[in-house]
Amino acid sequence: MAYRKLGRTNKHRRSMLANLTKEVIKNGSIETTETRAKEVRKFVDKMISYGKSGSLVSRRKALAFLQNDNEIVKKVFDELAPKYANRKGGYTRILKLTERRGDDALMVILELVEEDAA
Repeated sequence: MAYRKLGRTNKHRRSMLANLTKEVIKNGSIETTETRAKEVRKFVDKMISYGKSGSLVSRRKALAFLQNDNEIVKKVFDELAPKYANRKGGYTRILKLTERRGDDALMVILELVEEDAA
């Protein structure tokens, strides 16, 4: 699987992606750069898929990735999984904003999709 290194070491990148994933789950959306958002989207979708599975193994995998944050894992399994039960994927969307002053990085909003698929 190809992935973006984002100019960081492996441990720093994994920690950053876990923290951004937790923020998306906790707040529903975050504002970040486009490359980070595209990378974080994979992990948010994976956590919600784990929640839909509902097994003990998937709960432990989610806990391991989300740095043992029980509050966030509980929200994924108890609130988000039932909300997206009828949806097969695509739990997030990226809305483009403007370039950031200073380095012209494209800023975006990564948010959870609100409407349920019928």
